[in-house]
Amino acid sequence: MGDRSTIFALSSAPGRAAIAVVRVSGPRAGAVIDQMAPPRPIDRMSGIRRIRHPESGETLDQGLIIWFAGPKTDTSEDIAEFHVHGGTAIVRSVLSAIGSLPECRLAEPGEFTRRAFENGKIDLAQAEARADLVDAETEAQRRQALRQMSGALSSLYDGWRSQLIEASSLVEAAIDFSDELDVANVALDRAHELARNLRAAIAAHLEDGNRGEILREGFRVALAGAPNVGKSSLLNALARRDAAIVSEEEGTTRDVIEVRLDLEGLPIVISDTAGIRDAQGSVEREGVRRTLASARDAELVIWLSDATAPEVKPPAEIADRGEGVLHVANKIDLLNASKTCCDGLAISAKTGAGMDGLSGRLASLARERIGDVEAPPITRARYRENLSTCLASLDTFLSSVPGEIELRAEDLRRATYALGRITGRVDVEDLLDQVFSRFCIGK
Repeated sequence: MGDRSTIFALSSAPGRAAIAVVRVSGPRAGAVIDQMAPPRPIDRMSGIRRIRHPESGETLDQGLIIWFAGPKTDTSEDIAEFHVHGGTAIVRSVLSAIGSLPECRLAEPGEFTRRAFENGKIDLAQAEARADLVDAETEAQRRQALRQMSGALSSLYDGWRSQLIEASSLVEAAIDFSDELDVANVALDRAHELARNLRAAIAAHLEDGNRGEILREGFRVALAGAPNVGKSSLLNALARRDAAIVSEEEGTTRDVIEVRLDLEGLPIVISDTAGIRDAQGSVEREGVRRTLASARDAELVIWLSDATAPEVKPPAEIADRGEGVLHVANKIDLLNASKTCCDGLAISAKTGAGMDGLSGRLASLARERIGDVEAPPITRARYRENLSTCLASLDTFLSSVPGEIELRAEDLRRATYALGRITGRVDVEDLLDQVFSRFCIGK
């Protein structure tokens, strides 16, 4: 690491709270305790201390101080934690006091985790899992992030990378012993066998229906239908709050409104869209265009109809999705007792009738799409892109002329490099700023 300064930040949530945690990491972490809250506690022990400003000696608070001596810490550096009362003025004064000490500065977003990565405590995939864990809104997202943070995905990719390195070493051996055909041919045959098996494993891993990304970002559901069938009312009923404006006037919804739900531990993103009809103006035409775009990008489209009115067929752009469309009839509370409804799901967004069945159906469809979340899934587009690059290099290696052995060695090097970029086993300086800038301050 080039920067050896001591960093600090508020590591608990900002705003008023009972307790706030200020975290310090770096070579002067111990000196911060010595100057602000002496005496320094025993390593990995806590102590109640009076916290004072290092220059004026003014008492700032009385709190809990914990000392962690490196390298057996999260960042591999010395770490100090100040557990203080969570008032805004107290937190501000403690941060200001630490900042007045030499060689101490506020941490940048993700800098604690970046130091853990640069000091070899975690790899890049595990670092990104930390961000996912902080952002997790459902149990399924939490479990997926924890598995990745524990190294399940990294172990899979590192195992594949080891096989690629072995195949590369065999090709290099074939180059070195090119004048001994028996040795060279045996080495090349073994390298091809390893590459074929690895190609099959990576291809199967890529053909996962994007289940890891869907779980991380949310199973997207678009509400579509003719105007005034109750799409906004249904969104509000699912969200259990007034997320969208409800009106008897047709065309009230012009833009796409999104709400995130937690259904049976799964993340569901519901989008309320403009009603589909022959548009009356440029604004409504844009609303219909956005509706169709939202439906195209969603994992599921709920085509909502009015149980009291003649059925309106969905446009071809939606109907062609087949099983990706769930037909639901709304306003069954307005039906006469003797009148029957459709064969599909029937609900009343107004009274709540049938809503439990619809919520259960959404959770079931999301679970089917996400699949077996116990196996390590691909959780980011960056991983998928590098795996595809690795697969393409393996395809080139397996399909090209064997005589061009130096080029085949380069194919395997490219495949190895692509896999290494996922976990950071290669020079990834160009990736680090992009990855860690998305973290919160103090993490």
